[in-house]
Amino acid sequence: MTTKKNELRSESVKRVLNELREKDLIVLTTHKNADGDGCGSQVALASWLRSQGTETFIVNPTPFPESFKFLLPDESWIAEADSARAIQLCDGADLVVVLDTGEYSRIGKVEPMTRGLPTVVIDHHPMGDNPIRGLSLRDTTASSTGELIYDLIESAEGPWSKTSDLGVYVAVVSDTGSFRFGNTNPHSLRIAAELVHRGVNPGRIYRRLFGSYHQTRLQLLQSSLATLGLDEAHKVAWMAVSERSYDALGATPEDLEGFVDYPRFIAGIEVGILFRKVSRNAVKVSLRSNGLVNVNTVARKFGGGGHNQASGALIKGSIETVQQSVIEAVREAVEFSGILK
Repeated sequence: MTTKKNELRSESVKRVLNELREKDLIVLTTHKNADGDGCGSQVALASWLRSQGTETFIVNPTPFPESFKFLLPDESWIAEADSARAIQLCDGADLVVVLDTGEYSRIGKVEPMTRGLPTVVIDHHPMGDNPIRGLSLRDTTASSTGELIYDLIESAEGPWSKTSDLGVYVAVVSDTGSFRFGNTNPHSLRIAAELVHRGVNPGRIYRRLFGSYHQTRLQLLQSSLATLGLDEAHKVAWMAVSERSYDALGATPEDLEGFVDYPRFIAGIEVGILFRKVSRNAVKVSLRSNGLVNVNTVARKFGGGGHNQASGALIKGSIETVQQSVIEAVREAVEFSGILK
């Protein structure tokens, strides 16, 4: 059934396709500490653009995660930010495409490298206070950026490569939590069905993404769970990643994927919070809601953002001070939601 929202997305897809065509060199980027949606969307779009004869490279503000490099047919598609190669690519690019974020602060060191370039934003997050300017394909009703990339390639009538199939599937399955989260919609399920029909193996992808962990991750999870705190009256739970354990184990941000869900999984809890000290005076905070509390409003109070059910922020201060401030803000958000009545 065609709706006004469908029509608006279709028009945006057409405009973006027109912008992507007949370019010699395009640079793709995404947010810091790229996740499955960002990486999968980049690889899928890069494969399609290359099939059109466009040189396409990925330049991210932080290293492309090892856990998603299986998506890449060739690691030469990646250029590390600040490297001479990345600078040369950005200097010669006709266009930069920002995926899975729409805010300047989230693309870090890539922002000055691509400043002045024509820009396309493809994203499904709510627009922030300082959105990236340029042509955009933004739709908060999409399950993922991968869903938008599927629509774009489908509208172009392909061609679909095995690489694009795999990238879109990983993007969609990552952001929907294997279709467990509330952002799962009929279109995302149809996309998955089509990609499986074309040869994507769900079992193999599940093992890659969710079923095979290095022991570092489990050791870090063990120490983090020891910090678990609960406010059952406000339906909030939290835990902190030990800086000492993180450094001693040689952990990476990839090892923390999904940690914030553990407090949220506790029966009766509506909001889970994860705290990690990332520098002498800064704490990274991740927030997850089971759907009844808008955690995006909390993140934005501290200069962050994201979705209503999944948001985060980087906050200056000691971990003790940040914990106290964020937990209190979440309590207020819970009270505002009306679920305690």
